[in-house]
Amino acid sequence: MMSFEMNDRKKIGLGLTGFGVFFSFLGIIFFFDKGLLAMGNILFFSGVTLTIGLKSSMQFFMKRSNFKGTISFGVGFFLVIIGWPIIGMIIEAYGFVVLFSGFWPTLAVFLQKMPVIGWLFQQPFVRSFFDRYRGKKSTRVNLV
Repeated sequence: MMSFEMNDRKKIGLGLTGFGVFFSFLGIIFFFDKGLLAMGNILFFSGVTLTIGLKSSMQFFMKRSNFKGTISFGVGFFLVIIGWPIIGMIIEAYGFVVLFSGFWPTLAVFLQKMPVIGWLFQQPFVRSFFDRYRGKKSTRVNLV
């Protein structure tokens, strides 16, 4: 059984991940500043590794179904490091979406249950978008 307790390593990992997202955001805001983007990438990757552990990270990134996302993310990471930030971020964003596509349904349910903006994500047109993206129809019961 997995333990979901917050030890110091996971706290540091979440902090590094947050700083990685923040530096990446600043790098995009400052017209694709390659220094900030590279720093954001390094912090994000090290934060994810610390949060879920080295073995779990290797298993996640080396899964056969995640190869396309891992390769894209790695190539984008490399392009940002060598100084091509715009092309690197586009390729990296594609890799990020492919890598974490399994989490989108969970994110959709989470957004629908949020107190303030949840009503927006429960509207029929938004819900049909989520259902179509998930690949299954909603479980509404039609009474005749």
